[in-house]
Amino acid sequence: MRPNVCLFEALASAFVAGDPTVDGIVARSARMLGRDWRWLRPLAQRYVETFAGRVRPRRSDAVDFLRGDKRFRRICQRIPSHIGIAHWLTQSQRMLPMAAAKGWRVPSIESVSALADWLGTDENYVEWFADLKALSCKSDHNKLRHYHYRVLLKDSGDVRLIEAPKQSLKRLQQRILTGILNGIPAHPATHGFVTGRSIKTFAAPHAGKRIVLRIDLRNFFPSFRAARIEAFFRTMGYPETVAAMLAGICTNATPRDIWHNVKPGGGPVQFWETRSLYARPHLPQGAPTSPAIANLCCYRLDCRLAGLARSAGAVYTRYADDLAFSGSKSFEKSVERFSIHVAAIALEEGFSVNHHKTRIMRQGVRQRLAGVVVNQHPNVLRHTFDRLKATLTNCVRYGPSSQNRERHINFRAHLEGRISFVEMLNRNKGSRLRKLFGQIRWE
Repeated sequence: MRPNVCLFEALASAFVAGDPTVDGIVARSARMLGRDWRWLRPLAQRYVETFAGRVRPRRSDAVDFLRGDKRFRRICQRIPSHIGIAHWLTQSQRMLPMAAAKGWRVPSIESVSALADWLGTDENYVEWFADLKALSCKSDHNKLRHYHYRVLLKDSGDVRLIEAPKQSLKRLQQRILTGILNGIPAHPATHGFVTGRSIKTFAAPHAGKRIVLRIDLRNFFPSFRAARIEAFFRTMGYPETVAAMLAGICTNATPRDIWHNVKPGGGPVQFWETRSLYARPHLPQGAPTSPAIANLCCYRLDCRLAGLARSAGAVYTRYADDLAFSGSKSFEKSVERFSIHVAAIALEEGFSVNHHKTRIMRQGVRQRLAGVVVNQHPNVLRHTFDRLKATLTNCVRYGPSSQNRERHINFRAHLEGRISFVEMLNRNKGSRLRKLFGQIRWE
């Protein structure tokens, strides 16, 4: 006698729909089956034990559990085939956050239609922008794609792809950023793209230290796959269908024709690996949601590296893909072995380390983190200050148009941003540059 396939699906829907406790699962399943069967509570207990401490399971995970439970398969053969079908078709999931996520300030969204209302758009548009089947990357028409692409070749031979969302998709992503992601706290060691933190707060803990270790993560944003992003949204408590749509809106699969006119600088094997990485749905560098999601998905990485640093008597901070560690003489003795442990942890968390960019900087050399000198206190690089000072001086003498060699659309705002960066690190140097800037005659 064949097992009752519909009952597998129906019970799976009841198991993942709401309260994850044994009593909650039994209550929902009993309502669906019309009675509280004697085998139902032991089955619910085995299910809770299997998924305890894990991210909210998908319905397919629950189906796999039921199919793999030998005792339930024997029972299922004796149950009438019509039981559970009507209730299963109307079963809806509820918000079910993990224990750590219960204090997060996130809106309750329990269906795709509710998500469309929250985003202020139509349900069909949500499915179109989520693009769960990656149809846009298979199309040759640029109007059917959701992103603009720009390939940047690095001196090291690596490739960086800027994926800028078009305005309609960007509005949805900004809504997700302000309405969901900004309400979740980042790890204390995270300083990139976090309100109230900056490059200065990233570098300041390492100022005046005997030794500084800098490690760079390779292909940071494309290393986050869509499945990982969906699991993160399910951790918040969102049902499977809602989490899939949110992950689809925040990820992208790059069309292959983007690479046609790109000449690889790091060899064909490295270029093929990069193309394969971007071909899968990933976090696009250029989307407003990507930095926040990357920071939140790195929480476990940050916890592990912060704990490793404490055990070695060191301090740890992170700015996007830049990892920084510093310490005293005891840390200096074990820094080489320590860097190997960091690379191993990063690999376990789904990242790879740019080993040729790893730097061990002692006090006798310039200790530099993300363009900031930290030998004594956070300071701007000398040549950065001198070049900016020369540019401002020439703007005063010959006019700003003579110095806009890179053809910035708003050259004035560009210069103000660079001056603000210097002011943040060194107020005295910044005031000198600001004085020169005030002498420029703008047309």
